[in-house]
Amino acid sequence: MDKLLENHQFATHAIAASASVSLGTALAYPLDTIKTIIQVGSGPNKKLSSFQVVNRVLRFSGYSGLYSGLGSLTLGRISGVGARFGVYEILTAFYKDGRHDNYVSVGEAFLAGMVGGAAETVMTSPFELIKVRKQVTAASRAPNATAVAETAPVSPMLTKLLRRYTLDVKSLTQTVSLLSVLNHKHPNMTAALQEYPWMMTGTGNPPSAMDVKSPLDVASLEGYRALWRNLRSGLVRDCIYGGVFFSTWQFLHEAMVGWKAVGMNPLPRYANSQPTQFEYRSNMQ
Repeated sequence: MDKLLENHQFATHAIAASASVSLGTALAYPLDTIKTIIQVGSGPNKKLSSFQVVNRVLRFSGYSGLYSGLGSLTLGRISGVGARFGVYEILTAFYKDGRHDNYVSVGEAFLAGMVGGAAETVMTSPFELIKVRKQVTAASRAPNATAVAETAPVSPMLTKLLRRYTLDVKSLTQTVSLLSVLNHKHPNMTAALQEYPWMMTGTGNPPSAMDVKSPLDVASLEGYRALWRNLRSGLVRDCIYGGVFFSTWQFLHEAMVGWKAVGMNPLPRYANSQPTQFEYRSNMQ
């Protein structure tokens, strides 16, 4: 590990990759904001256009609203790309161990790319969640928060409540009274309801995405598992993408090397080069 950190080439590649990912993300981020708001705000009877989304964001948040959540997505993509290529390089190094020609087949590249895509999903999922909620907040009208005087001392139970939410003991008591007539097996209904802050605030509805847009708020209200919610769809998407990405790159690399070697007799051999797929098969035969 120390040798890896002392390798200037590794540090140069890491800095260059981070800079390129950051620049590409920043340039394309307004389009991602428009896409996300259209996906979230459109319905069967309500179709949003890009022009409507841009006007709404500019009206509520200004030009900075188009870049709301950029930091979260940038950190997520940098860590995700690092995880994808890091896992791929580790697995391909395992494949090439013991081979004098350092050859990696297209199938091996596909499998390594799928594992790298899975690692990328695990790394980027929390950042994607925060990014989407900040984008929705940029296109939403902030409600007028009314300050509620609280005379009772603060209990540890209130630490799970979000800002602008205060305990309404009367609403909680009425809710418990209504549910107490039902058949239930829970020994303490009041304690169970306290796990849902919106039942204690008198609203009866969970907080909107505008109020739950930071990692600490998500973890305190919904639990840490919420940061990886709906992970399966992301795994399928990134596994397929990673497998196709690396296998296509390997196939095109072999095709270009083979095309360059057409008509050469004898075929060129380089110490650090990889044989083409056709040459590798002929050697195996």
